[in-house]
Amino acid sequence: MSTATLPRPTISSDEFLRLHGDESGVELVDGQIVRIPMPGGLHGEVCSKANFYLVLHVMTNKLGRVLGNDTFIRTSSNPDSYLGADICFIGNETLPPDRPTPTGPISPPLELVVEVRSPSNSVADMTEKATKYTRAGVKVVLVLDPQTDSAAVFRAEELPQRFHNGDVLELPEILPGFSMPVAKFFE
Repeated sequence: MSTATLPRPTISSDEFLRLHGDESGVELVDGQIVRIPMPGGLHGEVCSKANFYLVLHVMTNKLGRVLGNDTFIRTSSNPDSYLGADICFIGNETLPPDRPTPTGPISPPLELVVEVRSPSNSVADMTEKATKYTRAGVKVVLVLDPQTDSAAVFRAEELPQRFHNGDVLELPEILPGFSMPVAKFFE
């Protein structure tokens, strides 16, 4: 007798959004619902600092919009995937100031997604997630790691850049003039 497992049924993006479109802690990955453990205080603090620094820079320089709180981003179709970004930035060229911010999920292109590594995530998990974003059309993915006080920058078709506590992070192609000591995200 064979012990092969049957493939799990997938759900469509429409069904996922109808059932979970306003829910935190859940993503759609290759048509499968994935529950994400709540990450805790340190994760939230690093997200808040990153959001603050990005919003301050983006608003001061009128560069676009910063979105947070697990904004759903479509990363693939057939099977469908929606990942909940901790923070994302959409520049004025992508979404002009006279157009409203979409009320539902965002589809790339986007300039930036920021993800903060949670205690339940491995480095491999974060690399895979960043790769999914860049393959979907996100220009830059910034992964902040509170466990090592470090950052990694992912771009399509490039090896990731690593930044440590003494380094300064700059993203001139999407955030002109932004210059932030990596340590500031973790203080």
